[in-house]
Amino acid sequence: ADKGDNQWSGFVEGENVIQRGREILLQGYNWESHKHQWWSSLEKKIPQIAKAGFTSVWLPPAFDSLAPQGYLPRNIYSLNSEYGSEYQLKSLLNTMQNNNVRAMADIVINHRVGSAQGSGGLYNRYDGMPLPWDERAVTCCTGGHGNWSTGDNFHGVPNIDHTQEFVRKDIQDWLRWVRKSVGFQDFRFDFAKGFAAKYVKEYIEAAEPMFSVGEYWDSCNYSPPSYHLDYNQDSHRQRIINWIDSTGGLCAAFDFTTKGILQEAVKGEWWRLRDSKGKPSGVLGWWPSRTVTFIENHDTGSTQGHWPFPSDHIMEGYAYILTHPGIPKIFYDHFFDWGSSMQDQIIKLMNIRRSQDLHSRSSIVILVANTHVYAAKIGEKVCMKVGEGSWCPSGKEWKLATSGHRYAVWHK
Repeated sequence: ADKGDNQWSGFVEGENVIQRGREILLQGYNWESHKHQWWSSLEKKIPQIAKAGFTSVWLPPAFDSLAPQGYLPRNIYSLNSEYGSEYQLKSLLNTMQNNNVRAMADIVINHRVGSAQGSGGLYNRYDGMPLPWDERAVTCCTGGHGNWSTGDNFHGVPNIDHTQEFVRKDIQDWLRWVRKSVGFQDFRFDFAKGFAAKYVKEYIEAAEPMFSVGEYWDSCNYSPPSYHLDYNQDSHRQRIINWIDSTGGLCAAFDFTTKGILQEAVKGEWWRLRDSKGKPSGVLGWWPSRTVTFIENHDTGSTQGHWPFPSDHIMEGYAYILTHPGIPKIFYDHFFDWGSSMQDQIIKLMNIRRSQDLHSRSSIVILVANTHVYAAKIGEKVCMKVGEGSWCPSGKEWKLATSGHRYAVWHK
C-alpha cells in the first residue's frame, strides 16, 4: 500500500508542482460566502494571502448553479454566480495572478440540473443553453437514458453519464476553457466517489491543470456497539489510495482518514496517530506526495457542521498538518474569522514549514504516541509535540521555534 513516486508521468507544469511538494493551500470560502459579494471581498485579501505564503486558493464553484453555494450546476459556461459577476471573477483571478497565487477551480461534474422536461416528465434535458445534452447524458439510475453510474449516486438531481463519449468530449472542452480562457490553474474535483477515477485522469490529461485534488469522502471505520472510531483505518485509507492510483497518480486526494483520526486523537487518544508499523496512520503515511491534509472544510465545519473538528483543539490540528508530510490546506474561517491570535499562530507554523523546507515527502519518525502526548521528528531539523503531556527533544542544538496551547515546535 506504501507508494513511491516512480510512476509519475505527466505534463511539465503539473509535474513540477507535485514533484516540488512545497504547496500550502487555502480554502478561500465557507458555506455562507455567497451572501457577501465574495469575489470582490476575497480580492481585497489576496495580498495578505500571498504574503502569508499560500501557493493556491481553492475558490467555490464559479459557474451558474441552482443552489447559491454553487454545487447544483446548470449552465457551466456562465461565469455569473451568487459569488459575483464574470467581471468580478476575472478581476479576482487577475489580482491572484499578479500576486503569484494560483486559483483552484471547484469542478462539479458528477451531476447537473436540467433545464427542460424529457422522458418520464423529469428535468433530464439541457435545452436552450451551452452543452444542450439530452437524456442520454444522464445515468439510467437517476432518470436518464444513459448507462449505469460508474460510482455513487448524488441524489435528487440528474447524474452525468461519463461513459458517453460525447459527454466526455464536452467536459474536456469545458475544462480546457476553465484552464486556458477563464484562467484557473488548479482543479478540485467535487464528489469524486460519483464517477470512475479513470475519467478524472482523462480530464486532467486534457486540460493540464498545474495541480489537482479530488474529494473522495468515504466513511471511516467504526465498530458497534459503541461506534467508536477503530484504531485501524487501513481499509479506509486504502480506498483513497486506490482512487489516486486509478487517476494514474495525476490527482491528489484529501486525507479524510487523517481528519477522522486526528479529531479523535486530540481528545487524549494520541496513540491513534501511529499505525501498527510506526508510520502516520492516515493517507499521508502511505502516499504523502498525493495527500492533501486538512482539519475542516465547508461541509465538515462552517454552518453545516457535518463532521466538525473539536473547536478547542484547532491549533493542535494545525501544528500536526503544517509540520507533517503531505500538502496542508488551511480553512478560511480559521485563518480569517477566529481571531488574530489564531491567524498569527498559523502564519508562524507556515513560516517554519517554509524556512525549514518541510515538504510533502519529508521523512518522519514518530517518537512518542500515547494517551497524553504525540511527538515526531520531521526531516532532520524539526521536532514537534502536541497534547497535554510534556515532551521536549534532548540536545542543546534544538531551539524552540513556536509554541501555543498544547503544542510546540523546535528546530535546529
